[in-house]
Amino acid sequence: MTISFQETTKDLLTRINIHDLYGAKDIDKWMLEVLPLEQEMSILDVGCGSGKQCFSYLAHLSGKAAITGTDISDELLKKADEENMKAGNRVTFQKMDFNKPFNFSAETFDLVSCSFAIYYAENIPFTISEMHRVLKPGGTLFTTGPMPENKQMFYNIIREATNRDIPPMPGSSRYASEIFETIQAQFSHVALHIFENPLTFPEVNPFIDYTRASLSEDRLLWNTFFESKTDFEQIMSKITTVAEKWFQRDGKLVMTKVVGGILAKK
Repeated sequence: MTISFQETTKDLLTRINIHDLYGAKDIDKWMLEVLPLEQEMSILDVGCGSGKQCFSYLAHLSGKAAITGTDISDELLKKADEENMKAGNRVTFQKMDFNKPFNFSAETFDLVSCSFAIYYAENIPFTISEMHRVLKPGGTLFTTGPMPENKQMFYNIIREATNRDIPPMPGSSRYASEIFETIQAQFSHVALHIFENPLTFPEVNPFIDYTRASLSEDRLLWNTFFESKTDFEQIMSKITTVAEKWFQRDGKLVMTKVVGGILAKK
């Protein structure tokens, strides 16, 4: 399955910032609690984006770990390199397409993580088999992705505003089914952890900022919705009108993120 998707630094950081400002819980703290992290580990973060998880691991382990982050986006890797300089270049970043064989030897890493990216893989069994290959015996794979119940308010407002069906999203449509089942088939022990984080918006504008960033980032996935920049702005105007109506009715907007964390042992 080839998925048309393009992520930009601006849209990604907008959404991360909104999660930090309006979320009731800290997903980074949850990940650190779930993961069996130990100092001196060798860690590979696949689809690292601008390096957020890499730096989180580095701080949690007091810098005592060998961490490598990979991503396909030159723009996001440039941002990661900029942050890495501030951190003393303690993380190694390199470009990698996880749809192709990983440029690492077998049994190299204690932990492979992949946060909010695995569902963009063209061939899920292949990508997961590469993750399995580069893990040491007894090593851990940890992935995160949206569950089918994720951010229903977001989709309900869009449906009401457009009267159109929501196109299947790669994450919520693949993560708890195809991806979970594939990991089960390749790993010796697999557990699914659930993280729920209500984002409470005390005004409409930050929700619209989140929606704009999400739809801009995933514009190619929403190709049945947008045919031109003008069409995009018209859709956003309709979404804003509905969001304002919901806000007047409820006094706030609450969008719950429902994330699954798959923890697998080789």
